[in-house]
Amino acid sequence: MSFEVTKPLLDSIRTGVSEGRDSAVEALLSELHPADIAAIMDRLDLDDSVYVYRLLEGEQAADVLMELDEDRREDLLASFTSREIAEDVLEHIDSDDAADVMAELPEEKQREVIALIDDVEQREDIQELLTYAEGTAGALMAKELISVRADATVARAIVDMRQQAREVEHVYTIYVVDKDDRLFGLLALKDLLFSPESTRTLIKHICETDVVSVRVDTDVEEVVKSMKKYDVVVLPVVDDEGHLVGRITFDDVMDVMTEEAEEDYQLASGISEDVDASDSPVAQVRARLPWLLIGLAGGILSSQIIARFEGQLRIDPKMAFFMPLIAATAGNVGVQSSAIVVQGLASGMLEGVNIFARLWKELRVAVITALVCGLLIFAVNFALDQTQALTYTVSIALFTVILTAALFGTMIRSRSTA
Repeated sequence: MSFEVTKPLLDSIRTGVSEGRDSAVEALLSELHPADIAAIMDRLDLDDSVYVYRLLEGEQAADVLMELDEDRREDLLASFTSREIAEDVLEHIDSDDAADVMAELPEEKQREVIALIDDVEQREDIQELLTYAEGTAGALMAKELISVRADATVARAIVDMRQQAREVEHVYTIYVVDKDDRLFGLLALKDLLFSPESTRTLIKHICETDVVSVRVDTDVEEVVKSMKKYDVVVLPVVDDEGHLVGRITFDDVMDVMTEEAEEDYQLASGISEDVDASDSPVAQVRARLPWLLIGLAGGILSSQIIARFEGQLRIDPKMAFFMPLIAATAGNVGVQSSAIVVQGLASGMLEGVNIFARLWKELRVAVITALVCGLLIFAVNFALDQTQALTYTVSIALFTVILTAALFGTMIRSRSTA
């Protein structure tokens, strides 16, 4: 059963916070999943969120922090000291999440936190992840993984795995590396545990060497496509020389897919920047205004054209009745064309496709669509016993605007998303 943040629950928590009844607030949160607690904190004032967060402990607190809305998490981190971040937050999360947290801090505070991390390996892992460009596999990957040597025996590999498993929360697969730590293959737990071979068998003889991997500089969109194409829940990440440096799990990719879907939806809706309901009015205006101004300019141009034909409208005023229909149809066609382009770009179907080839295909679709709609409005006007001149004029106008809107919708969206 899904959890819902209700007003009575929020009121109870706010009352508990304001009256300092920590045990009552803890009781309300004790049985909830970290994601549900984060949903509650996102709805509270910042001060109340900070109060609630400080009631949480250890891994639960860290998990809740990573589930928070990005803006709320940044505000929350700003209220913590560098030592609190180093000891109470980073100590309980994986390296990829730790790097994300560090990236949200000011540079000066980043240096302070890094200096306070006692675990040398963790400190080096975080510093390495921060060097990778945002939007690449290196920035998305986690350093925690289990690897065994290809020339090790099954018995030796099991011992090594037990030692490494203390640092890895979820074991999806076991990576096999050579003596230089280059990715050699994958070892399934089933093959390791139920192999009929002896415990003295070398790992390289029972592992799978056909491995799908990505490089640290691979774009995250390519990572998503690789995971979907090969139907895997985890991908190993290698450097330029093939050394195994990390792994990307499906939960990390889900976050990227959600962000990409939101971006595609915004592009199709005419929003030029990544914004959401929690952003400031200035940010939302900046994202919405460009395409609204373009639409306004088009409307002004249309009104001037109509004004030049005022005499014809006086001769046959019924033409004015069809102007909203023609304008609305043109808008719908343009939105459809641009949405199809955005969808194609998001799925990768239009990669490498020449814009002229795309326009030619859209032209054929537009001609068929325009003919159907034009003939339909012709038949309607004929049935309503409209004048011959009006019937032909409206039909030709509708055919023309559908054709034009489809081509412009395709061309403009292709250029804006290129």
